[in-house]
Amino acid sequence: MIAIVDYGVGNLKSVDKAFQHLGFRSIITSDKEEIDKSDAIVLPGVGAFKDAMEQLKKNDLVECIKKNGEKKKWILGICLGMQLLYEKSYEDGEWEGLGLLKGEIVKFSSHLKIPHMGWNRLLRKYDDELGRNIHEGEYVYFVHSYYLQTHVQKDILFSTQYDVEVPAVVRNGNIIGMQFHPEKSGDTGLKLLKNFGELIK
Repeated sequence: MIAIVDYGVGNLKSVDKAFQHLGFRSIITSDKEEIDKSDAIVLPGVGAFKDAMEQLKKNDLVECIKKNGEKKKWILGICLGMQLLYEKSYEDGEWEGLGLLKGEIVKFSSHLKIPHMGWNRLLRKYDDELGRNIHEGEYVYFVHSYYLQTHVQKDILFSTQYDVEVPAVVRNGNIIGMQFHPEKSGDTGLKLLKNFGELIK
């Protein structure tokens, strides 16, 4: 069972629908017991970093997610959910994240159109089972104003370009992030979600 964490953000139902379409059992929940019993955790997300962290704290889910991550349970962060996996964000201030991965979330340069919105190509950095059947240059759908900066280059499986290199798919062991919306990215997004689901088995 894949637990899709409900912490008051959008895109929950579309993520749930995508997993069920692929034949994986998933549930939308904010219940710690259900999250603890699950085989994998998904943090979806649309919105502001600070608000999301406050909702996780309000629902007493921060330690729950951290402990499951430390126990090597699979965790996937999508868009804002990926950013929450990191140590810190500078979105409208300076805010602490979950700290499951090393790096910081920073704003795109002011001369760019923000948010970065639309279809961008995936550029492969490292081979990994998560990227199985994904070809160089396939397009996925992004909507974000902030992006990851990290010195841990080996965690970046795919990147894209938006004036700077933008980490698009990251993985460190059981912790995975996708900066774009796989549930809105057609066949490519479904392939990535399928690969994630198959890691859990």
